[in-house]
Amino acid sequence: MIPFSVLDLSPIRQGSDAADALRSTLDLARHAERWGYRRFWLAEHHNMTGIASAATAVVIGHVAQGTSSIRVGAGGIMLPNHSPLVIAEQFGTLETLYPGRIDLGLGRAPGTDQRTAAALRRSRVDTSDAFPQDVAELQAYFQDPEPQQAVRAVPGMGLKVPLWILGSSLFGAQLAAVMGLPYAFASHFAPQQLLSALRVYRANFRPSAVLDKPYAMVGLNVFAADTEPEAQKLFTSLLQAFINLRRGRPGQLPPPVDSMDGRITEYELAEVESMLACSIVGNPQQVEEGLRSFIAEVQPDELMVTSQIFDHTARLRSYELLAQAHARLSSGEGASSSAG
Repeated sequence: MIPFSVLDLSPIRQGSDAADALRSTLDLARHAERWGYRRFWLAEHHNMTGIASAATAVVIGHVAQGTSSIRVGAGGIMLPNHSPLVIAEQFGTLETLYPGRIDLGLGRAPGTDQRTAAALRRSRVDTSDAFPQDVAELQAYFQDPEPQQAVRAVPGMGLKVPLWILGSSLFGAQLAAVMGLPYAFASHFAPQQLLSALRVYRANFRPSAVLDKPYAMVGLNVFAADTEPEAQKLFTSLLQAFINLRRGRPGQLPPPVDSMDGRITEYELAEVESMLACSIVGNPQQVEEGLRSFIAEVQPDELMVTSQIFDHTARLRSYELLAQAHARLSSGEGASSSAG
């Protein structure tokens, strides 16, 4: 059975604050490590009152310090917001402190609105077109330095921190294939081109010094509970969050509700259901069946699961039930391939 991993957005719940969100993130990471998840990734978002992981490298260090074996990384760093040298130094430092445990996923979106993107870059110039060159520059900083190399990442040089290309379209798939890097698709919120992107990535993959064959990780929302009605209720927090975002009113993660009736129009519901098509919601049996069907259709090398659940105890229970489903699915099956 393929490995399962965790994507945590460090959600700030209504009535709570970033400190509580970061405490919950570390607690979830410790449980995920104990339950056998392979990775624990955090994502860069800015000017979002419902997400506490803006300083992503700092939060990664917080999680890595509080755990002992699970891989910790960025899913991802939005490279157009930064100079490659700064990211090389940050993640070189993390790799130095926590050797063999750090992943660096890279995206080319700003991870925020255009006004905030301009504030981050101190410029209104769109730097996303330079993403392939920035990735190559960043990768070079992690290689062994050349004798006369003028600019070096310290720490960073020679550490060969694993890079991933993230994406929700064919662009990232093509770039990951050409560079021979592992690829992670954001199907947990943008599933429309999932199968097309995986086909492009696998068909055009060029073996590299870091990877001899394609390795694709796929995002999936999972809301597991002991009963289906409970799981469906937990899912309403994510539905409300997406609706608020689409209405231009993003905010803290709302508590679940018994029904979405009167809270969403038919048009909005259709749009949100399309965006969240890669979601499994239900009791343990339904989750196991959903996983088996999804994996059979998509054939990922790894699943990156995210669960935007309001109550932290319920979120832990969801990941525990998912780990149990993974164990049942793994029973009697051989080991899968690895991307580190």
